[in-house]
This record gives sequence, structure tokens and C-alpha cells, in this order.
Amino acid sequence: MFDRILVPVDGSKHSRRALSVAATEFETDEIVVLHVLDPFRVASTTEEAVWNSDYMDEREREAEDLLEEYAALGREYDVPVRTELARGSPARAIVGMIDEFDVDHVVVGSRGRSGIGRVLLGSVAETVAKRSPVSVTIVRPEE
Repeated sequence: MFDRILVPVDGSKHSRRALSVAATEFETDEIVVLHVLDPFRVASTTEEAVWNSDYMDEREREAEDLLEEYAALGREYDVPVRTELARGSPARAIVGMIDEFDVDHVVVGSRGRSGIGRVLLGSVAETVAKRSPVSVTIVRPEE
């Protein structure tokens, strides 16, 4: 039994699966669903856009909509879900929120990248698992 489980989400099927695993495989009083806005996401953001308040306001609205979607999914599992939004580097923000939210366990989805994709893009799940002060379950893609 865990008091509080943290599930980082990004809108992918992998993070939806992580929420499903957290809700069905673990007994908990609360699931904290966390989305991290990375203002410097290189793949889609220019430096100019980061400083554009309209752009960032739109990303925050999208993030709030995404969190509401995950909250609704949590309600389907009949599990108390609290949603939170953080800003910064995803892995660093996730690890930082563990103490802030008094989390006992983290359940994170993984895309299952390997080879050069993993080297170039890194793995948030792997970084969280290495740096987390609590146990971490990495939910791999379904075969």
C-alpha cells in the first residue's frame, strides 16, 4: 500500500498505460498526475517562442486540458487523482516533485527506445529511476 503515487504524463499512450498500471496494480490513497512543461523542448520550440507569452499561455492551456483528460481517466478507475503542472526539464522536475508531493512510489511510462534514439534523446524514465529517492516502476510498451 502506497500513500501517494506519482505518475508523470505527456499525452502519449505510454503515460496513459502508466496511469492504468498505477490505478490497477497498486493500492494507493492518491495518484498525483504530473505534467511537465519544458519551455526549451528543442524539437518544436524556438528561443523566441519561449519568451512569447501568448505561446506559453497556449501551451499551459493545452497542459491543463491534458491533465483534465488524465483526471477523467483516473475517475474511470475509481482512484483519487490530483493533477499538477510543473515547468522545466522533465526528469529534473519529476524527481523534484517526489519530495514536494510526499510521494512513496513513481510509475512512469517508457517509449522503449533503444540504440541511437535513446542516446540522442535520453530517457526520462531511466533518469527518474536513477535519481529517485523512492521506488520507480517503469511501464514498458506493450508488445
